[in-house]
Amino acid sequence: MERIGAVLIDIDGVLTVSWKPLPGTVAAMERLREAGLPLALVTNTTSRTRASIAGKLAAEGFPVTADDILTAPAVTAAHLRQHHPGARCLLINTGDIREDLTGVTLVDEGAYAHGAGDGPGEGNGAGDGPGPAHGDAPDVVVIGGAGDAFTYAALNRAFRHVRRGARLVAMHRNMYWRTATGLDLDTGAFLLGLERAARVEAEITGKPAGSFFAAALAHLGATASQALMVGDDIESDVLAAQRAGLTGVLVRTGKYLPETHGAADGTPDHVIDSFADLPDLLERPGT
Repeated sequence: MERIGAVLIDIDGVLTVSWKPLPGTVAAMERLREAGLPLALVTNTTSRTRASIAGKLAAEGFPVTADDILTAPAVTAAHLRQHHPGARCLLINTGDIREDLTGVTLVDEGAYAHGAGDGPGEGNGAGDGPGPAHGDAPDVVVIGGAGDAFTYAALNRAFRHVRRGARLVAMHRNMYWRTATGLDLDTGAFLLGLERAARVEAEITGKPAGSFFAAALAHLGATASQALMVGDDIESDVLAAQRAGLTGVLVRTGKYLPETHGAADGTPDHVIDSFADLPDLLERPGT
């Protein structure tokens, strides 16, 4: 393995929980900055725009800017522009992330509300309004993060559009995430049912998609063999990164569960108690 020259870092559960820093994480990131290591914060969070995430983290003391952050919505926008150019897209998400969906045509906005909470996914939330006329039906249904927007009416409308032929794109398929009050259900728990009911498989744009890691590496100008990924999700963060050629580091914070670790279909390259331990790991000979 080449000496690590770039670091990809998940945010929720690794640096913060409910946007509050975990012990030692700010100081650890400052050490990485002092060492001159290129880094990118790569997150499936759909609750905030890149600028909002950067502002929230900077207010907590993290030395980051919006240019350091790559989100599932931003990667989804690039995917839609490349693979579904000009498509009319119905977004089901909780909150408002339109700022990061540049070049994407969103339809039927008047029929659903915009949530503004701190749930795992906040963007345009599909609500209970009537669906568009068949001739104006969306070409693509885009599933963001779970939250109050994931009503029966919204998911049923998505199901009907997909059954009519709309493509299904999902920002991620995480099953749950950790908040200050415990684990909460995330998109994957709902997406699985939608896929099975409609007999389709969603195009996944965020982690664990290899294209997500490729985008992050291109952003840093690094090769996979030079880079390390730190995450609390053994499947979507760590093993997915390893399949893409990166070194994987699992932290025992956030959504980490011993039973999930034990049942995983692979072994992380490294396991540490917290992101606070990462600088010491990187200083070991041969890392």
